[in-house]
Amino acid sequence: MTKPRVLFICIHNSARSQMAEAFLRDRCGDHFEVHSAGLESGSLNPVVVEAMRIVGIDLSGARTKRVWDYIQEGRPFRYVITVCDETSAERCPIFPFGAERLHWSFPDPSAFAGDPGERLARTIEVRDSIRTQIENWCAQVCA
Repeated sequence: MTKPRVLFICIHNSARSQMAEAFLRDRCGDHFEVHSAGLESGSLNPVVVEAMRIVGIDLSGARTKRVWDYIQEGRPFRYVITVCDETSAERCPIFPFGAERLHWSFPDPSAFAGDPGERLARTIEVRDSIRTQIENWCAQVCA
């Protein structure tokens, strides 16, 4: 039996979607095949890599992917979850094959200002919010 596929989407696949993918894979990887992608090409945010390293998840080898690559692949997703703001989420394409679309809005770590410590602290807040959202969702759909 194949696992349901989940795709997390944000703007550049550089922060929020990468964290969500990692947390879902860690928490419910037995139940889902998990992916993430961006609406545009991007590069992994090093502050996010550090924030995830602190909780024992290594994203240093992760690569960014584009939504259109998954669309061209043509394989169905059970869930497509946008983790960007509302305006950006409206740009997300409609996926074929009846994917259930969810939207979880989180601030974009790439927009955080301040010194490195302040940016890391705010990114950790987003990381923890994403982890909590994943844990709550898993409690519902993995039970």
